[in-house]
Amino acid sequence: MIGIVVVSHSVKVSEGICDMIEQISASGTGKLPIIAAGGNSEGKLGTDPNRILESIKKVDQGDGVVVICDLGSGVISSQAAIAMLQEPLKSRVRIADAPVLEGAVGAAVEVASDANSSLDSVISAAEASRQLHKK
Repeated sequence: MIGIVVVSHSVKVSEGICDMIEQISASGTGKLPIIAAGGNSEGKLGTDPNRILESIKKVDQGDGVVVICDLGSGVISSQAAIAMLQEPLKSRVRIADAPVLEGAVGAAVEVASDANSSLDSVISAAEASRQLHKK
């Protein structure tokens, strides 16, 4: 099953998104592999490549990990974390180019609906959320 890491500058934001997704997917047969990686190393506003790295390792179940980030330096920290990974995990981790909440929900729905979802299909579901218009 594909794992999901939600990266935000805010611990509360990343945890809130994960909580929301866990509640949405609660009717599924198993626990969705999703983890929050928010805040800097002191738990304050910011991002931490080491926190993201450890989150990727925790959520990996062997099929791949999608990382969804909120802002620019969250992407940079996620790229740094991925660069620190060893193969074969490193080649199974990708950052989705998606808004953090909508992308995380899209990715989670794809994973929850098909335990055999591919990394590409989960990335596509997350990135499709960019097309969700609110007007």
